[in-house]
Amino acid sequence: MARPLPRPFAVAALAASLALTAALPATAHTGPALPTVPPRAETAPLYDDEAGGDADADDPAIWRNPARPDASLVVATAKQGGLRVYDLEARLVQSIAAPARPGPGHAPGRFNNVDLVHGLGLSTGRADLAITTDRGTDRLRFYRIDPRTPSRPLTDVTDPSVPPVFSVDQSEIDAQRTAYGLATWTDRTTGRAYALVSRRERTAVALLELTAAAGGRVGYRKVRTLTLPSSFRLPDGTSWSPCSEPGELPQVEGMVVDPASGTLYAAQEDVGIWRVPADLTGKPRLLDRVREFGVPGVYDETTEECVPGADPGYGGERLSADVEGLTLVAGTDGGESRLLASSQGDDTFAAYGRGRGARLAYEGGFRVGATAAGPDGSEECDGAAALREPLGRRYPRGLLVVQDGHDDAGEAEGRTATNFKFVDLGEVLDALDD
Repeated sequence: MARPLPRPFAVAALAASLALTAALPATAHTGPALPTVPPRAETAPLYDDEAGGDADADDPAIWRNPARPDASLVVATAKQGGLRVYDLEARLVQSIAAPARPGPGHAPGRFNNVDLVHGLGLSTGRADLAITTDRGTDRLRFYRIDPRTPSRPLTDVTDPSVPPVFSVDQSEIDAQRTAYGLATWTDRTTGRAYALVSRRERTAVALLELTAAAGGRVGYRKVRTLTLPSSFRLPDGTSWSPCSEPGELPQVEGMVVDPASGTLYAAQEDVGIWRVPADLTGKPRLLDRVREFGVPGVYDETTEECVPGADPGYGGERLSADVEGLTLVAGTDGGESRLLASSQGDDTFAAYGRGRGARLAYEGGFRVGATAAGPDGSEECDGAAALREPLGRRYPRGLLVVQDGHDDAGEAEGRTATNFKFVDLGEVLDALDD
């Protein structure tokens, strides 16, 4: 019999004097340069301007077609440009527009992050879903994946009555402190499916239970909210907050849940990586810090940038702010999963495995870099997704898809361009294991 969840409650904000509990030894990243793994394919560039449809690549998810692995799909967000669906050759299969403005002066839909849920029970039967955070409207949107319609595999099944995730009215939505990062999770004990959603420019993470609505539609209800710290007590007794534009707090975007343990890993961009039970009932632990942790800064309104002060040496050694896309690589034969994190500030990726107890141990890093005859690499990566399952002849050992914040081919036209790189996951694991 399914065990009901505890009654909804709000998890109070952690005290500003939170002790630093980084679980990794403070060893400098020295030695040989990180290995470089080349992408095998890349999507066409996306342009965040009127001529390009205001599209900006951000976050991918990989859906495996169990009947025809070669026909698997990559679903990716393009912000105001909506969703893009690609095949394993990185060719565009489907483009889905974000919702229009609800009225003059209001923001249009803006799809930020995407994740998948498999076999969700709907009123019309079980279905695999792609779920995206709509930052423009502060809602989740749901798309049923149907491989029987290969030219249009995604269909919108969002319940039209879904409420805003964080905002109480349209004026709050227009302020755009709205649904941002996303991770999905299915509780293996109860079979219930959830989405964990972070809030833009705030430190909150909400747990939403997904619900079936009439006509095969999908909705949600909020279960509880966790608020991560925005201020930290440093070893010298001083208090530190990451420098940002006035009024903004250190937000979370990259998130992923380990389904085996029901653990959420959340990347607070200017802080580091947190570990917390996915039902948000436990105390978060800071597992690794960005190098810039503890560095004072002053916001310059003229340049709209932070001017850093002297580094007191309290930061980590593997991540450069922002820490962004998080994804898990499943272990083999019941082994532990690896956590991959995008270190946006130095264009690298860090890999972590299970250490003692609940700790994560750093296992190395890598870059996604260009080859002479192939696509360029990934820079300032926002989002990443890995799937360690056979995906046909092209990716028999799995696939890693990463966002590229500066696509060279697109920017050759003199416009800022982004896209997604497709990388052989087996080559990544070989590089980490060498």
